[in-house]
Amino acid sequence: MVETIKETLFVLGRIITILPLLLFITIYMGKRAIGELPIFDFLIILTLGSVVGADIAEPKVQHLQTGVAVIAIGLLQKFVSKLKIANRKIGRLLTFEPTVVIQNGKLLRKNLKQINYSVDNILQMLREKDVFNINDVETAIIESSGALSVYKKAKKQTATIGDLGIIQPSAGISVPLIMEGTVYHNVLHQYNLNDNWLKQQLHSQGIEDIGEVFFASINKNLELHISRKDEQSNNIPSLYH
Repeated sequence: MVETIKETLFVLGRIITILPLLLFITIYMGKRAIGELPIFDFLIILTLGSVVGADIAEPKVQHLQTGVAVIAIGLLQKFVSKLKIANRKIGRLLTFEPTVVIQNGKLLRKNLKQINYSVDNILQMLREKDVFNINDVETAIIESSGALSVYKKAKKQTATIGDLGIIQPSAGISVPLIMEGTVYHNVLHQYNLNDNWLKQQLHSQGIEDIGEVFFASINKNLELHISRKDEQSNNIPSLYH
């Protein structure tokens, strides 16, 4: 019983001493390390958590050495952050570049594969940005932190509509109809449509084989929006950190 109390007090003592140090080092590293979490900073946070966790859970770990390790990791992060600012080539090696995933309302399949994002990932992130129709998007970018930045087409920017006092009928939420060449027939039935209607719509856009379609969505106005598997865009902005 006495031994258990001693061990408990020992662990509490470590928590009380190490957490203020961890807080100080995290604040020292700056808001960027917490808010954006580029890849290097993410690894730093993971390492700090592992070091402090081992110190609290394992009494055999030297407490003083843990404190030294926390300070050293914080100093390393600060040094690398300054190095990335001073030398852009080094900075680009230590983080991901922004990637354009939508251009002019079209999903760029090649870019999605490069960063291992699925269509579902992008659609969810668009909905979190209050974008329910991919055709409303001029450009969408996956930032180095993994977040999605969206620039809407001019006619879809709400400020413009509000300023003009124009009330436009809503086409509702666009739902996926074709994913990677696979047709969701339940969606066709939901809109009282059939395969013949779909084939006619694809034919009108120069598509004879459904396998050519990477993604297609439909809204309540029966407007079909298509992104091909070999979608190409000549005006993709070049983005670098």
